[in-house]
Amino acid sequence: MTHRIKVAGLQPVQVLAGLAGVAFIVFGVVGFTRTGVGDWAAQSYVLGFSVNPLHNTVLVAVGVLGLLMALGSGLARLYGWLLFAGFAALFVWDLMITGILAQNPAEQYGNPLAVNTNDNWLHLGLALFGLLLAVMPARRKLVEDEEPVDDHVEPHVLPEPRSEAFRGERDTTPITEPLPAARREPITQEQAVVDPNTERVNKDKIKH
Repeated sequence: MTHRIKVAGLQPVQVLAGLAGVAFIVFGVVGFTRTGVGDWAAQSYVLGFSVNPLHNTVLVAVGVLGLLMALGSGLARLYGWLLFAGFAALFVWDLMITGILAQNPAEQYGNPLAVNTNDNWLHLGLALFGLLLAVMPARRKLVEDEEPVDDHVEPHVLPEPRSEAFRGERDTTPITEPLPAARREPITQEQAVVDPNTERVNKDKIKH
């Protein structure tokens, strides 16, 4: 019989992924209240972090993705890997944009997300948070799903054992019919002479 093992209950990684999704959405919406949605060149600050409409859009999209992927423990871990890869790459790009790294291969694209030094370290923290989600183990008990029973198959019913009274009962009915007598064939004279055991047989039973 084959069993499928699954994790029971809501996992901590799902809770954290859902909370992260909500936080991204809230931060992006607050950013839109500062920059608006009409002028994509507008730039403002939220808690010391530089934002613009494109930056806010990315945050809201990442938050919605987090809420959707928090529905399953495996998807929540995958969401962690996506956060780690995306924000780690963005952190390295931020270092080049802000001049911390000497070379910037993406210099021709400018600074489309309007990041500053505070954004650099925030993106590093988000990358580490994504790594934490990706490697977080399940902390709920495991259960097995038994195979469903086919209602169309009749179960095998074993015969009921005999009761003690029935097993102890013996057939005491007397035999009224006499047993048939064994039929004895007459023997010839030649057999009587050859067989010494027949010397005591009556002579009237010998065929002549």
